[in-house]
Amino acid sequence: MALNNRIRALRFEQGEMTQAELGHRIGLTRQTVAAIEAGRYSPSLEAAFRIAEVFGRPLTEVFSWTPDSG
Repeated sequence: MALNNRIRALRFEQGEMTQAELGHRIGLTRQTVAAIEAGRYSPSLEAAFRIAEVFGRPLTEVFSWTPDSG
């Protein structure tokens, strides 16, 4: 399965918000935000909702999930 996100694009739509700034606003480190953004780490459900809230978007506009085909 693959959890995809639009965090990078949304950060730039928000005046080039940094990963550190997003992390501060949601209570995570810059490194964790970078890992989520790169798809190397799946956020908790709470963190995902917090990220969506920062951008003023529904969760489904920030994250999408593609199930394995096998």
